[in-house]
Amino acid sequence: MTAKGSVITEERVQRYIRLTSQALEKIKIAAPEKSFNRKLADDFLRMAKAYFDDAKDFEEKGDLVNAFACINYSHGWLDSGARIGIFDVGGDDKLFTLYE
Repeated sequence: MTAKGSVITEERVQRYIRLTSQALEKIKIAAPEKSFNRKLADDFLRMAKAYFDDAKDFEEKGDLVNAFACINYSHGWLDSGARIGIFDVGGDDKLFTLYE
């Protein structure tokens, strides 16, 4: 028997894609332009966007398992950047996992 919530559905994948899309729209890079942390922030954002695009591609092809994995990686990059302070997320603790 499958436990409730343990099945990857198209609706679930689409919900997480929407949430991550909102998160991508909200973040601002907080690190100064010429700092090491700016390069780090740019790389985190590049990775998040790449995984986000991959998630949408997999979802369109009907590969929900890989879409779900990719969208979670994407949001993980955003959460990590927000938590260590290279992204300014305006204190949003609904879309992001913040330290406090």
